[in-house]
Amino acid sequence: MSGTSQDGVDVALIDTDGETIARFGPTACRPYTQPERTLLRRATAAAATLTDRSARPRIVAEAEALVTGAHGEAVEAFLTANGIGAGEVAVIGFHGQTLLHRPDRRLTVQIGDGSALARRLGIPVVYDFRGADVAAGGQGAPLAPLFHRALVRQLGVEPPVAALNIGGVANITYVDGDEVIACDTGPGNALIDDFLRLRTGRPLDTDGQMAARGRVDEAAIGRLLAHPFFAAPPPKSLDRNDFRGWAGGTLEARSVADGAATLTAFTAAAVARVLPHLPRAPRTWIVSGGGARNPTLLRMLSERLAPARVESAHDVGWSVDSLEAQAFAYLAVRSLRGLPISLPTTTGAPRPLTGGVLATP
Repeated sequence: MSGTSQDGVDVALIDTDGETIARFGPTACRPYTQPERTLLRRATAAAATLTDRSARPRIVAEAEALVTGAHGEAVEAFLTANGIGAGEVAVIGFHGQTLLHRPDRRLTVQIGDGSALARRLGIPVVYDFRGADVAAGGQGAPLAPLFHRALVRQLGVEPPVAALNIGGVANITYVDGDEVIACDTGPGNALIDDFLRLRTGRPLDTDGQMAARGRVDEAAIGRLLAHPFFAAPPPKSLDRNDFRGWAGGTLEARSVADGAATLTAFTAAAVARVLPHLPRAPRTWIVSGGGARNPTLLRMLSERLAPARVESAHDVGWSVDSLEAQAFAYLAVRSLRGLPISLPTTTGAPRPLTGGVLATP
């Protein structure tokens, strides 16, 4: 998995039949280098004008070669480090790198050559998970909810439970028995990361230290929450850069600390804004992704979601960093079995849909 934060490739091994999870295996991460991140950002900017999801202008083609190669390196190093032969792996779920997500135009672009990856590794690869859902009129995101449901069922926690993933974009899975509702909630780490990089050159606000020193502008939060996205009911999804223009001017005159604090609070407030759209308020929120490593963000979430309990995925035995990689391994098996990977209540698809394209070595 390489997510909207564009920080690297996460690898995870699981043993599953696509319904229950028998065992979690080891995990690893292959970080992107600074030049690689720069190339991905340039490709993301170039992809903004695409109208054909298969188009590969030069910079996008370069980024696709990078993404495919980085995933190949990541899997090869992972197998070697753990003494696993390629023949022991049934299938690889390869999400690719999202450059553009415009489901309202039935357009989503994830770069990554699944056929080339399968040939390189000698292992079947399922890729292009979002295409079928978007083509059918769904949002194509989020796609982890059925995996989240499987995890929640194994916890035995009193429902309803919300699994909250905070990557570049934040998304929620609401689980209450068999009922599953999902959507993106708003910006996750993307605005915070971009702000820190522009103002300080740092790629992120490590441990939320900058935000912890700043003052939140609640009036600015109110203006940001006026975006029509927050009034729309689930299912709904976002592109990584959807809020960049909306939020940018709000922070120009602020100190770095105050800007980081306000953007972090905006992420938390955006999550809280999903509550009126849910059948019941979740009793427990379980946070994964990079946001789970930000104590300032977790504190702000606890304040805005009270009296619900907010826990890190680590606290309940889930992987904070590799949950999405595990999810796409799970979805790859569901794809092989022809099981749905999206539902009307998770992506707005017209019916439960399977997805993914199988590439063989």
